[in-house]
Amino acid sequence: MRPSLGFYVTYTLSLCLGLLCLLFVSCWSSLWRGGFSWTGSPLEFNWHPVLMVSGLVVLHGNAALVYRVPFTWRQRKQTWKLVHAGLMLVGFILSVLGLYVVFDYHRGLNLTHLYSLHSWVGICTVAVFALQWILGLAGFLFPCSPLCFRSNLKPVHVCVGKAILILSLISCVSGITEKLQLVNGSSGEPYSSLPVEGKFANFLGLLIVSFGLVVLGILSKDNWQRPETDGEAIHVNKTLSRSAFLHLH
Repeated sequence: MRPSLGFYVTYTLSLCLGLLCLLFVSCWSSLWRGGFSWTGSPLEFNWHPVLMVSGLVVLHGNAALVYRVPFTWRQRKQTWKLVHAGLMLVGFILSVLGLYVVFDYHRGLNLTHLYSLHSWVGICTVAVFALQWILGLAGFLFPCSPLCFRSNLKPVHVCVGKAILILSLISCVSGITEKLQLVNGSSGEPYSSLPVEGKFANFLGLLIVSFGLVVLGILSKDNWQRPETDGEAIHVNKTLSRSAFLHLH
């Protein structure tokens, strides 16, 4: 089964949008928000949007598309399971670091934790992300996991993965808006007057949403899924036969 030209165009678009998301969020934090620091100063907070967009959105989205890339189809699926799990783990670690810098920043200034809807959505997203990774590890990478558990977990795993991406988009966009409403632009103008920083951050939000929609669009195309190879089919049939034999005896 040969992938269509539409897949290559859409996948390339997702890669470009992901890179633009990283570029724009880094520029926003460095050019308009003053740069980065780990010393507990207000500059420490600037790591938060960069880490969250990188981990929850870009890495998570690209990890979800690993099985759709055609050059992986002729290779062992187990190898790409490890790549998928590794990318997800890195994305999760970055998101946890993103939460840490916010709590550390709030603690240093004696600010209230978790007071906004944005923070609630973000915490829930990271919590579901952690549960998803643990269940995926237990179900798809542990060789001792029962076949029935894998087969029942797979549709749930796919559905929850899409939900995490949607929650990530909501969290990032709401966070951008919340941050802009709390600060004046670099020129001292309020966000309501839409200074250059406001326009730039709004465009960042559009890029994040666009990236998520493209990824979700790719995942929704059944004919772009990884085809089952003969080796995988034989393995599944042998496992099913063994399970049926043990059940009968």
